[in-house]
Amino acid sequence: MPIRPLLLYPDPGLRRPAAPVTRFDDGLSALAADIAETMAAHQAIGLSACHVGDYRRLVVLRLDPGAGPEVFVNPAVTWVSPETGTRDEGSVSMPGIYEPVTRPARIRLTWQDLDGTAREGEAADWRAACLMHEIDQLDGVFWLARLSRLRRDRALKRFGKRA
Repeated sequence: MPIRPLLLYPDPGLRRPAAPVTRFDDGLSALAADIAETMAAHQAIGLSACHVGDYRRLVVLRLDPGAGPEVFVNPAVTWVSPETGTRDEGSVSMPGIYEPVTRPARIRLTWQDLDGTAREGEAADWRAACLMHEIDQLDGVFWLARLSRLRRDRALKRFGKRA
């Protein structure tokens, strides 16, 4: 389970949509394990395969440090609540930069597990925001796109100073 190199902003791969997973095999399980290891190495709570340059629809989350990683293959949001919440977001691909992002407070989603079994569930608050953030990445939407122009320009300026 190697730690994979991350794509860093402004790599164009961060805006490339991922393709649906159609093969549920040992290679997919190895990718999920590599992403979990990479997340741990970078102290991340969520990572999509896109962050490591693999364009399959796979997300790994570990929101509770005491729990194991959760894997979502081909995740899709099927419903969002009208209520919203605002939380600071950032990306391991743009370290040290955070800005508030407003997203629906609750979602329903579908996904598959590593053996291809269909799943569905709900998420709220921070968990919902994390899932939507990573699903955005699978769709080729880097988190900066969710900011107002002023906040995006401010974040880019701070990032430029850090680089």
